[in-house]
Amino acid sequence: MSKNAMSWDEQGSWNANGAWGSRNSAGRKLDLAHWQARLDTLRAEHHVPAASLAILVDGTVHELASGVLHRGTGVEATTDSVFQLGSIAKIYTATLIMQLAASGELDLDAPVVDVLPEFSVADPDATRAITTRRLLSHTSGLTCDFTYDSGRGDDCLAKYVEAARNVALDCPPGAAISYSSVGYNVLGRIIEVVTGKVWDEALKDQLLTPLGLSHTMTLPEEALRFRAAMGHLGDAGQDPDPAPSWDLMPRSAGPYGRVIATAGDVARLAGMHLNGGVAQNGARVLSEETVALMQRRVVRSPDKWTVSADGWGLGWTLYDWDGVQGYGHDGASIGQYGYLRVVPSAGLAVVLLTNGGGARELYAALCRELLADLAGVRMPEPFAPPAQPPVVDFAPLVGTYRREGVVITVTERNGAGHAVYEFVDGMKDFSEPLEIDLVPVTGTVFAGTGVGAAFSEDYMPVIFSTLEDGTGCVYIGMRCGPKTA
Repeated sequence: MSKNAMSWDEQGSWNANGAWGSRNSAGRKLDLAHWQARLDTLRAEHHVPAASLAILVDGTVHELASGVLHRGTGVEATTDSVFQLGSIAKIYTATLIMQLAASGELDLDAPVVDVLPEFSVADPDATRAITTRRLLSHTSGLTCDFTYDSGRGDDCLAKYVEAARNVALDCPPGAAISYSSVGYNVLGRIIEVVTGKVWDEALKDQLLTPLGLSHTMTLPEEALRFRAAMGHLGDAGQDPDPAPSWDLMPRSAGPYGRVIATAGDVARLAGMHLNGGVAQNGARVLSEETVALMQRRVVRSPDKWTVSADGWGLGWTLYDWDGVQGYGHDGASIGQYGYLRVVPSAGLAVVLLTNGGGARELYAALCRELLADLAGVRMPEPFAPPAQPPVVDFAPLVGTYRREGVVITVTERNGAGHAVYEFVDGMKDFSEPLEIDLVPVTGTVFAGTGVGAAFSEDYMPVIFSTLEDGTGCVYIGMRCGPKTA
């Protein structure tokens, strides 16, 4: 076994009979040397500086690491190295919210303003229609990309919610899914009001400590105690360079994007969910009913490609791999990318954390092999148009689509579709407008090309759909933009 690999068995069993997290498992033999070699090979092939892999199978977490945490210093990645999880942090926040709901301290279907009187959006009727359940499932209509640095104080979330007052909605509450980091910051503030603790403290007291997650934290100064991965940026197909900053997110980003952890600790959180809410030490963190509720589909996802989502539960992204059901989440920060996949029928969880380069390509190749070998899962092929794209009547899709901070203008040029993705309002200086050619995959699904370095894949999914009231909309990056003209 590589010096960068270990399993929990080497440190002691998780409970007396070793059965934690092993329900529905099949006694498979895991060839760690093989997977270390595949991790090393695929990581180098896709120019990923470092990767950490955790596999929970048959009740044991196995941890592997490969590469260097910082190409400038050459510090080696080890299994106790910590990475920024990006939006995987939303699972931690969702778990805390569901603890409060299960204890009767929070009503998922009550208006958010009943808990946070200061909360509001531009439409007063919509304000009353936004519930905690809708925040959890990204069906609140709240936008994703409202950014605001509210400082480093313990009041950062309170200030963030205040600053977000009257922010425009992407779509009406309950009308469709639209991925929302703003919604998860509101959830973080709900946790603070209900518990009387700042979000970071509530996370430690109610989740990290009961689960024994000693290598999970929320603040940069806490990460300095460990070997921390540096994000890397660069052109596709080349070795990337260290990012200009380790972290550009404000403290208020915590509930939606600021948890720092080892891959093994993420797998142990997933193991609690996989084991019906029971921690490795036998403590019950969630009821079995609550765990099942989080995994139940709330909304179908028209965009099944950007984060591989077939639907959304209460926090979890849900997957359907040819009839095999799974759940998980993706995450990204500056030059760091994480992937969590759970297959409950196989008692399996896989966590891959990376720090730049072709991280998505590494994930697709490695997890396709892992899930096939350990769970019989056949993951879909990478998103791309067919060799012979279908002929599509593009005229009904032409128009202007808008969500908070973004205008998407769709036109038809010589029978082919084209879109201009333009940042406006508070995001107008984020990037120059993106020119996107639309290659048909189906009559409503298109592969966007020509978007440059703003997106990491060769093709960007662009999906046309409708809201519940029949209004047309377009999805780019899992964000819903309703048609306005």
